[in-house]
Amino acid sequence: MNRYVPSGVALGLCLYAVAGLAHTSEQGFVLLLPTNVYIGAGVMAVILSVLILAVLPARLSTGLFDSKQLIRLPSLSSASIVTSLASLSILIGLLIIGSIGPHDPLKNLLPLTIWTIWWIGFVCLQGVFGNVWHWVNPWTGIYKVLSGFINLSQPILNLPQRSGVWPAVFIYIIFSCFALADPAPEDPLRLMIVVSGYWLFTLVGMIVFGGNVWLQRCECFTVLLNRMAQLSLINTSKKAVHVGLPGWQLFKRPVVSISAAVFILTLLAIGSFDGLNETFYWLGLLGINPLEFPGRSAVIYQTVGGLVLSVILLVGCFALCVWLGVLLANYRQTSTVSFRESFIQLSASILPIALAYHFAHFLTAFLVNSQYALAAATDPMQSGRDLLGLGKFYVSTGFFNTQATVKIIWLTQAIAVVIGHVLSVMLAHSIATRLWNDTRRAVFSQIPLALFMILYTLLGLWLLAAPRGA
Repeated sequence: MNRYVPSGVALGLCLYAVAGLAHTSEQGFVLLLPTNVYIGAGVMAVILSVLILAVLPARLSTGLFDSKQLIRLPSLSSASIVTSLASLSILIGLLIIGSIGPHDPLKNLLPLTIWTIWWIGFVCLQGVFGNVWHWVNPWTGIYKVLSGFINLSQPILNLPQRSGVWPAVFIYIIFSCFALADPAPEDPLRLMIVVSGYWLFTLVGMIVFGGNVWLQRCECFTVLLNRMAQLSLINTSKKAVHVGLPGWQLFKRPVVSISAAVFILTLLAIGSFDGLNETFYWLGLLGINPLEFPGRSAVIYQTVGGLVLSVILLVGCFALCVWLGVLLANYRQTSTVSFRESFIQLSASILPIALAYHFAHFLTAFLVNSQYALAAATDPMQSGRDLLGLGKFYVSTGFFNTQATVKIIWLTQAIAVVIGHVLSVMLAHSIATRLWNDTRRAVFSQIPLALFMILYTLLGLWLLAAPRGA
């Protein structure tokens, strides 16, 4: 599926072309499976998890997300500088290939690495194995090197604390509009320009406002990846290896602001809209025959409007569910929990759904495009070389041609979505129990949110099975 970078230097500097929502070849296919059975089973699994958690004692509910320390580790701060610089070197090499390599996005290593390996594969890797981004962030190493030549201990300007992570929220929304609405952001040369521009834009922001401040509050992909890393079982920071149930780290570093909560909800809203805007249903709403799709340039404004509306609707629906839950839990009680506190903390429970849908939505794209990336890696300039010794290598899509393999793919997607939703229910219940310190009130507070999650399970599974025409 093609997506182009909008013209304009300003937009190019504000958008990171590690395109959060794009893929360069086959993404979806029409499923001819008994999807009503799978969708029904998935929804029932989430309902069952809600009922089980409702009768769990408070001590057991909160203890589910405790962690244990396994081993101590030596300080590896110097090593992270080296790996960051190595990552930057690889990025520079990819940018060179993007500028002088093949023009076909399916043969050029820059778009394939960024769209497929980085965004699809790396984000999932981050959610499973922890904060790998800490080691390959292409800015931290060069920032440390620059600190040896110029004094960067004090920022030139201070970013107001009240701004929270709103800059990251807005940059991510703008970026998502480009990724979903523009015709083809994977064009190698234009992608090279935007990646270079955004890398420089971020480095300047770090120098002006402070490296850690800019990365943690303005660089939307660092904010995103740091949150995804909190879903992993493993944490290797603080010179030790800690393990726990996926999501345990959210209690060590909870969401603390409205802007951070909105950022998490925005991730889910945009991911869901990315699935919706390709379906026959969405094209039908736009009055377009999905079998005669006129091209993405014909629906730019509709796509941008739909994306922004999706964010507003999801944030609004989540807030409404939390507000109703707070009313139920606080009814005729002397001690109360505020809506603001509940909204902020419960937003973290949405992260497993966002990661699960990210994996499920892009699975088919990764299965195909990772093969194109491997082919491009062995011959990056399409000169006939075979650097990896693969010999004759052909990209295969044969697993889409049989019912057995398609069924395995769809079941993998469906299971991932269901597991994500079940984990979200568990997280939400544990957070609520800690908030109200009362199992009965926590259960009441979760009734509207549990209904929200059940319906979202249904929506997520339907999006995976819906025919696509764009």
